[in-house]
Amino acid sequence: MILLLLAVVILPFAILFFSNRRRRPRKSPYPPGPPGLPFIGNLHQFDTSTPHIYLWRLSKKYGPIMFMKIGSKSVLVVSSPRIAKEAMKTHDLLFSSRPKVLGQYKLSYNSSDVAFAPYSDSWRELRKICVLHLLSSKQVQSFRPVREDEVFRMIRNLSVRASSGEVANLSSIMVTLTSTMICRIAFGKTSDEGLGSQRTFDELMIESQAMQGGFFLSDYIPSLSWVDKLTGMISRLEKICKDLDEFYQELIDDHLDPNRPKPANPDILDLLIQLKEENLCSIKLTWNHIKAILMDIFIAGTDTGAAAIIWAMTALIKNPTTMKKLQREIRELIGEKGKVTEEDLPKLSYLNAVIKETLRLYPPTPLLLPRETLEKCNIEGYIIPPKTLVYINAWAIARDPETRFSGDSIWSWPEGCPGISMGLATVELALANLLYTFDWELPAGMKREDIDTAVLPGLTMHKKNPLCLVAKQIKGLNA
Repeated sequence: MILLLLAVVILPFAILFFSNRRRRPRKSPYPPGPPGLPFIGNLHQFDTSTPHIYLWRLSKKYGPIMFMKIGSKSVLVVSSPRIAKEAMKTHDLLFSSRPKVLGQYKLSYNSSDVAFAPYSDSWRELRKICVLHLLSSKQVQSFRPVREDEVFRMIRNLSVRASSGEVANLSSIMVTLTSTMICRIAFGKTSDEGLGSQRTFDELMIESQAMQGGFFLSDYIPSLSWVDKLTGMISRLEKICKDLDEFYQELIDDHLDPNRPKPANPDILDLLIQLKEENLCSIKLTWNHIKAILMDIFIAGTDTGAAAIIWAMTALIKNPTTMKKLQREIRELIGEKGKVTEEDLPKLSYLNAVIKETLRLYPPTPLLLPRETLEKCNIEGYIIPPKTLVYINAWAIARDPETRFSGDSIWSWPEGCPGISMGLATVELALANLLYTFDWELPAGMKREDIDTAVLPGLTMHKKNPLCLVAKQIKGLNA
């Protein structure tokens, strides 16, 4: 439907464009890139299902710094670690803002959050709140009992399936693990304690992710905003915003209830309410700020952790030698203790290496969250206009054979996620216990070659088809 409407709109412009192609081209001051059409630019070429792969293929032809026009929006695509470092470290302030993307803007209460807000004093204060108050090392450590409790409960449930030889849908199990964990850490409840059914919780998360990464034509051609209404995208966005707001408000009302027992360890929402009521911030913290921060934690915390665990297990089941080596390291260290705790994790060096390699091959966000230039600047001798949308193709950079992956990579730069410590702790603990407690096999009739690595569209790179494996309980371990 969208393509048909676009064809009707752009056909006259395309005819005019091709009739004037005999004019002598001028050397562009912008980086090289694929030629586009009038009015829509490269919009007709853009692949929204796997943009990181599409842009990587284009970079093979046009180079590691590439310029495109998507509608009226200038777009810069960076596929080189050297140029990425120049943009995000050397010129970090010029590249520090965020574009206004409709789905992300509405879900974040008009950019009142940390992930999608443009650069400003308000954004800096909100990020400071997350780093110092919500996700500090001390705070992350205080949530250790919750992480261990949820991982050990998952292992017990898997043991029941293992005893009957049942095939386990690990993709579904990992989403349930991370969502329940985030609910307890952020809201002080599991998904079945006043948050509605697990299905409702998961549906909220899935739909909000779809709208965050959804394609709204008005983002690129504002004059065609009516197309988003015609396709139903606007009504979908309005519905999920309403549903999420009711979800957040229910949580806030519960935490403000004077009859609510005071928790021994405050959750993230408790901390945010305290900051608001005691005016501990340099900005006036509103309920919209709090709801927007909850959105960041609720969606990002559930999404990326589950994806990382599944990609690690996918890579390991396709490489049994590596899996056995990792299992040997874990089992020799833990012995017959029965479970891997967080104090064991620093001693598991090969586990750490496997997770780093997983993040290299399957980065949870293959295109880092888009940035927007604040002013005109010069990169590699090319002019980059102000308000240019900037994509750093982390997937392409990590898979470049000339790139040597190390801990000092683009994921550890200052713009990185404040919740990375929490996320890595979850991934390490879950993966270590899965490999310690069970041997893993493919379902009957399936071969390693049958495991695909196709991905779903969206900001986070999820495996398109669920990872289904059979867990075999190891004798002598008390899970």
